Amino acid sequence: MTVQCTEAEWKIMEVLWDESPRTMPEITKALEPETGWTRHTVITLLKRMIEKGSITIDESGPLKKYSYKVTRDKASTDQTKKFLSHVFSGKASLLINNLVSSGEVTVDEMETMLDMIRTEGKG
Repeated sequence: MTVQCTEAEWKIMEVLWDESPRTMPEITKALEPETGWTRHTVITLLKRMIEKGSITIDESGPLKKYSYKVTRDKASTDQTKKFLSHVFSGKASLLINNLVSSGEVTVDEMETMLDMIRTEGKG
């Protein structure tokens, strides 16, 4: 299953990855300082995310509890693939070129990436 999260859904996923399960009031409280979202906004997003299959709900207790269904690694990989496909025609080399040209990647970071590529290539 491929997961595609909006920016708002990603914020909820971050909260759930930090600690799960959580109730809607706990999620709202964790997000309120950064987002200002009310419980109604959070409820709407949670319903959408359940429909998408990115989170699960446990309704067995007095309060509904929400947990992530998709790991952070899986979601990050899916989002990276989507971004790469939409912005750089699926070519990682164009992304790297952009990062280098814009100064977002240092020489040390490039050397680290090259070491990772070399190491993965041997395995």
